[in-house]
Amino acid sequence: MNISKEQQGALCSALAQLRLKADLILAPKYPHFAGKPYPLGRCKEIRDEVYRLLMQPQSDTEFPILNILKTTQQQPELRKVWGSLRDEFFQNAMVIDQWYIDVANDTVDANKPRVEIMPFAQSGFSQITSFKQFAHIARPYWQVELYRNTVCPALAPFLPIICVGKNQTSWLAAANDEMLKVAMHSEFKSPLEIIDTLPSPPAHIIHKWQTVLDKHAHISLLTQTGSAQAFCQQYRIEQRHLDSAFRDEIVIAYSHLPKGI
Repeated sequence: MNISKEQQGALCSALAQLRLKADLILAPKYPHFAGKPYPLGRCKEIRDEVYRLLMQPQSDTEFPILNILKTTQQQPELRKVWGSLRDEFFQNAMVIDQWYIDVANDTVDANKPRVEIMPFAQSGFSQITSFKQFAHIARPYWQVELYRNTVCPALAPFLPIICVGKNQTSWLAAANDEMLKVAMHSEFKSPLEIIDTLPSPPAHIIHKWQTVLDKHAHISLLTQTGSAQAFCQQYRIEQRHLDSAFRDEIVIAYSHLPKGI
């Protein structure tokens, strides 16, 4: 798919206008993230909202250049992607053919342009292929300490990490489709690898989790006991990596937990 320099400029301008519309919707809803003002830390929400606006039929009426991003039989699909940017950040972007489109380019450094378009090969974007790689990025980027998931060991083959922020709020990682795929495609070997590497969480974190989990005694996936390593081995033997229905059960169980504990 060829996009000329002139078209790149026009696309950036049109997407920047959609981004302004997205900001009007999102800024009141998400004024802060971890104490930082919007748009910092809101790359997923911004990417998703701009994508939604872009897919509306009237978007290319208002900005005809956007028509080249609309999927047709002659044009490739515009895809939302999540992954690593130079192994420094987690990144939510869009990709169409060999082009990389970032409509939330200012969510780490607010002084950067809102929108960036470039050939994918120059972007520094890549898929995350292991939980070790995820941990390598998460620790400095999110400024968190990482521990093995011993609090919900039945979830650990899918969500092997406990992240603990500076304010001692903790959560399980990584609850997104991409990392669930890493767990399943590796037959739970990648989660087991990071579980074996990380320390157990401190007692006060375990206590906070136990207080929450006591309220969910009816959800067995949240309250089963055992070791995270044993569950990885059990799920591999049971071929749970091939079982999308079981994956959905894991996600549903996880959804009952608070976003931060």
